[in-house]
Amino acid sequence: MAEEAVLGFLEKNEEISDSSQFASERGIDHQELTNVIKSLYGFRLVDAQDIKRERWVLTEEGRAYAAAGSPEVQVFLAIPPDGISLEELQKKMDPSIFKIGRSQAIKNQWVEMGKQLVMRKVQDVEDKVKDFLIRVEGGEVIDPKEVDALKRRKLIAPQTWKGYSVRKGPNYAPKRKKYATDLTRDNLQRFEEMPTNNFVESSFWNFDALFQPQQHPARDSHDTFFLQVPSTTKTLPEDYVERVKRVHESGGYGSRGYDYVWKREEANKNLLRTHTTAVSSRMLYLLAQEGFAPKRYFSIDRVFRNEAVDRTHLAEFHQIEGLVCDRGLTLGDLIGVFNDFFGRLGMSKLKFKPAYNPYTEPSMEIFGYHEGLNKWVEIGNSGMFRPEMLLPMGLPEDVRVIAWGLSLERPTMILYGIDNIRDLFGHKVDLSLIKKNPICRIGIE
Repeated sequence: MAEEAVLGFLEKNEEISDSSQFASERGIDHQELTNVIKSLYGFRLVDAQDIKRERWVLTEEGRAYAAAGSPEVQVFLAIPPDGISLEELQKKMDPSIFKIGRSQAIKNQWVEMGKQLVMRKVQDVEDKVKDFLIRVEGGEVIDPKEVDALKRRKLIAPQTWKGYSVRKGPNYAPKRKKYATDLTRDNLQRFEEMPTNNFVESSFWNFDALFQPQQHPARDSHDTFFLQVPSTTKTLPEDYVERVKRVHESGGYGSRGYDYVWKREEANKNLLRTHTTAVSSRMLYLLAQEGFAPKRYFSIDRVFRNEAVDRTHLAEFHQIEGLVCDRGLTLGDLIGVFNDFFGRLGMSKLKFKPAYNPYTEPSMEIFGYHEGLNKWVEIGNSGMFRPEMLLPMGLPEDVRVIAWGLSLERPTMILYGIDNIRDLFGHKVDLSLIKKNPICRIGIE
């Protein structure tokens, strides 16, 4: 309804000058309308300019006084013409209203606090505070001095209203066309997308299944967000758990293991996944159970790390996960994947550094050169999954898996010359950056 209203109106009119007024006149929720405008703007069917208005709104306390009257007037009206004892007056009123109202009434010289009685000093009073609050609530402009007085009493607060003015865009049409997506299966080079809808993962799939020892620093609460509720997982494949436990404790498949007592309670702990490699471990286990066939998997989704936020680090970011499993794969194949992948992005300055990962051997870190920061920035980690990870799953001994976990934000920083990751993702992002830049369609003519 909202989209048809916008496109239909622009077909005969030059501009929607105020999205709020437009929504109100047509009985459309303004939030729904703004979402539609953003979508139409993304496809350049319309051009939209931000509208911002500052206004004052009543706080919860202000709304209460607008309805019942200010505390000082309530105190004044509670005093009979012949006076009342302080004790009796307090009994008649809410303690917080009495405390504020007595102070303001004395300040206004409306009442006198005698030794025996509290007395009125004037016959009548005008509740200007209530009147001003009602006027502010109605959208009226009041004297700046009165605004300042209400603000100091925390009865009003500033609010920024945001809306849009809208005109036809370069791709305007009275009705939006339904386009087939530009990204096809051919573009994906036979990669299958992995399901990444579980932000919450068990420590078993996130760590243990990857042959990461339970005393590893990454499993510390300083690096990982553990859940309090639900704190543990309920189900794990028991036969597989037993094989993983055995390879951790005493090795196997040509490995000595870690020679420690593996604890099930550690594996059961729930956490916010620290990498989407947890999804890869699930997919490979499932592939082994169904019967091995060469596969190529990918995913792009959020991961979470308990890290200090700075120019190149966030506690929540996106990971590009990928793996290829087949016979005869080597580290050269993995390097070739990166040269091809980043070359398509226009990033030719790459270098690789040997690294250590509990679940890959050999392992490599990937660095890209950031011209703005004038330094090499780590953009991913990679390697070949170890037999201690693959063989307990039930995969054939001659199967090799090359895998990678790449940052989405850091390559984007390099491509767009952004020197602070917080300008790209998170609550500090300038939305105009997103609005003004075209959609990036990689590798598509």
